[in-house]
Amino acid sequence: MHALKKSSTTVQEPPGAVVHRSTPPPAWQPRTDPAPLLPDREPYRVLGTEAVADADPELLLRLYAELVRGRRFNAQATALTKQGRLAVYPSSTGQEACEVAAALVLQEQDWLFPSYRDTLAVVARGLDPVQALTLLRGDWHTGYDPREHRIAPLSTPLATQLPHAVGLAHAARLKGDDVVALALVGDGGTSEGDFHEALNFAAVWNAPVVFLVQNNGFAISVPLAKQTAAPSLAHKAVGYGMPGRLVDGNDAPAVHTVLAEAVRRARSGGGPTLIEAVTYRIDAHTNADDATRYRGDAEVEAWRAHDPVRLLEHELTERGMLDENGIREAAEDADAMAARLRDRMNAEPELDPMDIFAHVYAEQTSQLREQAAQLRAELDASAEPADDAPGQGEAR
Repeated sequence: MHALKKSSTTVQEPPGAVVHRSTPPPAWQPRTDPAPLLPDREPYRVLGTEAVADADPELLLRLYAELVRGRRFNAQATALTKQGRLAVYPSSTGQEACEVAAALVLQEQDWLFPSYRDTLAVVARGLDPVQALTLLRGDWHTGYDPREHRIAPLSTPLATQLPHAVGLAHAARLKGDDVVALALVGDGGTSEGDFHEALNFAAVWNAPVVFLVQNNGFAISVPLAKQTAAPSLAHKAVGYGMPGRLVDGNDAPAVHTVLAEAVRRARSGGGPTLIEAVTYRIDAHTNADDATRYRGDAEVEAWRAHDPVRLLEHELTERGMLDENGIREAAEDADAMAARLRDRMNAEPELDPMDIFAHVYAEQTSQLREQAAQLRAELDASAEPADDAPGQGEAR
């Protein structure tokens, strides 16, 4: 054995062993220059900056109309939980700018991968609101055909939709299809293994996928500071070799701009991007949550002053692009949408118990076939008229 002395410590090295060095050999070099991947120190903004002068007026008005509709959609869906028409609803009030922008940046052939809180995003993409709420109503596994609408099922397990988005995007690139996948996730989802696995695969495969983290401050009751010590969630991109972007999540045109750039980059072969949108969840986690147990009213009110609907409305009125008539028309359109949703959700759904076996496997397993036959027999038996009881109508 050869003895290597370092200070007073003796380290025994076997013959022929490579001696440890405090620095890598000269041939080592970074695989990627980290500087271009780092996010800006401050979230990107458009409203209230010089950049707003270059914004498309038609896009600004479209964003405003969708924000107003989105706010009304959230309010109506929350009311439906109180009426017993929805089992649960995770509101995105305060986060509408992220939801709307995510829907508007995609082309028809692209795919959206939402989380359970992103019903507004799928509605803004064009999905029937009742179909978007079917899962939360408890009627079906999901209320729409994902392939038809290019919208993956609303994902209740945290971050499990992210590897799916990467897989679809990678497959599309291998086939030569012009498809980009946009995956939505909350700040809590960034602590899940699926998040890290998805980012690693996406970067290694150079997949055309964009990750949008809606950092709304809390994973149910857990504040961000208790989840990560990173400078920002956008900084996590650098460790996987993709750009990280930081944006004001309540600034609708800013979110749209950053997302649009990332989608164009992915579509042109530039690979994935991780975007952190800094926003806030005004309502509780769901209708079953008591948010007053972990945050104060003053914090919520401070974020109400940075409301995405009011921010854009103020900018448009200041620029003379929106007047009282325009504000009223947007509100009336949103109210009409909510009324239609309310009427349709108040109608009792026609449910078939056999649907529980549908769309689980492409070909049912033997156990499912056996269970389906048993349920069918029970349903048929319960539908048959009962025989008259013996002696019915006779004196006893």
